[in-house]
Amino acid sequence: MIKPKIAIIFGGCSTEYEVSLQSAFSVIMHIDRTKYEPVLLGITRTGEWYIYDGILEKISNNTWQNPKDCTRAIISPDRETKGVLVFDKGETRTIRLDAAMPVLHGKNGEDGTIQGLLELAGIPVIGCGAMSSALCMDKDRAHKLANAAGVCVPRSFILNSEEDTALMTPQADKLGYPLFVKPVKSGSSIGITKVFNKNELTEAVKLAFEHDDTVIIEETIAGFEVGCAILGNDELTVGEVDEIELAEGFFNYSEKYTLETSAIHVPARIPERKAEEIKEISKIIYRALGCSGFARVDMFLTPSGEIIFNEINTIPGFTMHSRYPSMLKAIGMTFEQIVDEIIKLAVEG
Repeated sequence: MIKPKIAIIFGGCSTEYEVSLQSAFSVIMHIDRTKYEPVLLGITRTGEWYIYDGILEKISNNTWQNPKDCTRAIISPDRETKGVLVFDKGETRTIRLDAAMPVLHGKNGEDGTIQGLLELAGIPVIGCGAMSSALCMDKDRAHKLANAAGVCVPRSFILNSEEDTALMTPQADKLGYPLFVKPVKSGSSIGITKVFNKNELTEAVKLAFEHDDTVIIEETIAGFEVGCAILGNDELTVGEVDEIELAEGFFNYSEKYTLETSAIHVPARIPERKAEEIKEISKIIYRALGCSGFARVDMFLTPSGEIIFNEINTIPGFTMHSRYPSMLKAIGMTFEQIVDEIIKLAVEG
């Protein structure tokens, strides 16, 4: 039997390049090779594409990019090819793909760019499509669509250029301090600052503009963050709700990948009725933003029990210890089953 060829795309032109390597390594190690033939497609920080045929551990320790193990390749946008063009020793060969899974966090991977290329090429995308990925990456538009679906969101305003900063202080005063300054389209809390007074605002906005051309300034929500892992297209599987316990500050890039002063509890230490409410709201958000395959929905739970949408991650962290698989493991799914299910959703349509 010919096994479906599944491209696992890793690396990428993103500040989250290293995180992508770890997530992709976990996916590659747990794909069912009796069912599927993985095609490893690496993208360097500078945007060069390669088929990788080396030792898998070289992906996790970032030594994968070398002449011995790599062959230049690209995804062809031509629908007749429906796959990868490999440029090998002066000759071009084709690898036809049955589906592709971008494991690319942040810009140029989670924002609809790769998904759009795959859709143009007629290659089924494992995970959210181009439109949904782009909308979910945009914090402002994601909030507006979720709010239109009846979900509570933080009060906020946006700056479209650094020229707008002269007008931001009165608006920030209305929100009240502390508040958060964020790039509109960025992941892993990169470029985000918690601002405690107006004297810190200008530097925080300047930092955010280094990562995106639009900045969102949000009120701080009292309480703590909870998350919900969702898997599926029409029929949705929802993992246990998790809870982020913070000693101080906010769940920034360092805390997300080291947990130095924070802890993640699965299931969340909340009443079962509230957990069910969070799951239902997560499904509303998932559908409102056109998600498919899988995604992680992050929300705040206030001291009064109000659930407020924070953001949605269409390619959440996928290591053995990441939040998304941990929430699904809590309902009895193994890592292998999670990977198998999300591939099956794309391959079988």
